[in-house]
Amino acid sequence: MITTTTTPAAPGTAPAPTVPHECLVAARAADAKSGTDPVVLAVGEQLAVTDAFVITSASNPRHVRTLAEEVERAVKAESGRSPARVEGLDDARWVLLDYGDFVVHVFLDEARTYYDLEHLWAGAPRVAWDA
Repeated sequence: MITTTTTPAAPGTAPAPTVPHECLVAARAADAKSGTDPVVLAVGEQLAVTDAFVITSASNPRHVRTLAEEVERAVKAESGRSPARVEGLDDARWVLLDYGDFVVHVFLDEARTYYDLEHLWAGAPRVAWDA
């Protein structure tokens, strides 16, 4: 079963986007392992293939791998789900964990700056993930 989370909207604003609950779990897991600036973007309105992106980064390849492993472990513990596909673990510059309805991107800091997904998807609402 896939659960979703809706962030409450401020009075007088549009309804907040709905994203899979595991996105919040992934962002919190990355934050707990000192991931740099975890972000959850609700890209479902702009991108038909997935509902959300979780983006975080680290300063070295070993930390990138650690973050990817921790996110995978936390999502599995919370929901029993594993990614359908994992890419990028070999060089650990950009690890992608594809869960279908959401995708986790764990970047090396330089790669995150270079690809700048937050700018590319600037029209996608950010979803609050912290407590």
